[in-house]
Amino acid sequence: MDEIVVQLKSLALTEALPMLLKVIGALFVWFIGRTVIAGFRKVLDMGLQRRQLDATLIRYVGSLFTGTLTIMLIVGILGLMGVETTSFAALIAAAGIAIGAAWSGLLANFAAGIFLLVLRPFRVGEEIEAGGVVGIVQEIGLFVTTLDTSDNVRIAVGNNQMFSDNIINYSHHPYRKMTVKVPLMHGVDVRVLQQALVERMTSVKGVQEKPVPQVEVAEFTFQGPILAVCIFCKPTEYNDTQANVGDAIAEILLAANYSVPTAALLTAPPPPLAKAKAG
Repeated sequence: MDEIVVQLKSLALTEALPMLLKVIGALFVWFIGRTVIAGFRKVLDMGLQRRQLDATLIRYVGSLFTGTLTIMLIVGILGLMGVETTSFAALIAAAGIAIGAAWSGLLANFAAGIFLLVLRPFRVGEEIEAGGVVGIVQEIGLFVTTLDTSDNVRIAVGNNQMFSDNIINYSHHPYRKMTVKVPLMHGVDVRVLQQALVERMTSVKGVQEKPVPQVEVAEFTFQGPILAVCIFCKPTEYNDTQANVGDAIAEILLAANYSVPTAALLTAPPPPLAKAKAG
């Protein structure tokens, strides 16, 4: 019995105690390493903020920096504990290949997200149309871009789908053009209505003074000419201005005693041409 106790003590001194010291050393290195990484992360964030970079880009770079250093720290700790890091690195590489094959779609979204952040075809807060969705950009993430639609619905679109499609940015320029078509009947004094609409558009809420509003004859039909009322407004006020312009047009037509063409008149065939009499 005494011999067993002596052997256990000897085993504890030769095996358990060194392993315990390694574990304590590994925890100490982990704590110090994480503290240093957090300090570097704060310095990096401050440096990027001083350059006035986008908040999404700052978080993206910070997460990539922290993740890379954390993996290097784990590999270093395993090496201190006597674990063969060469096989561990090979295992990570093999796992990366397997994950890459299984998550090819996510990796495509990840790569597209990098291009979106670098090329910056749009920014957070701008209204865009991409990937079959129209809305205001809320966040450009690593894999998806989040938009809020006009009916207050949040949609997350894959970055790869968004980047591979045409991107329409409605908020890029300081003003946006709006065209409202007004169908008229033959016999209406077009010039008088044009002048009245131009004068009325200058006082409509949301319509920009420059470029000046324009009212032109867009096309001629069998029923009559079609006027195009062209105004410019701020991108963020487009919907409200469109409603105000519609009300103003209705007001002008009502003041001119113009009755809206009925469906029967709009679908009626054109009158036959008079035959020339033989001389």
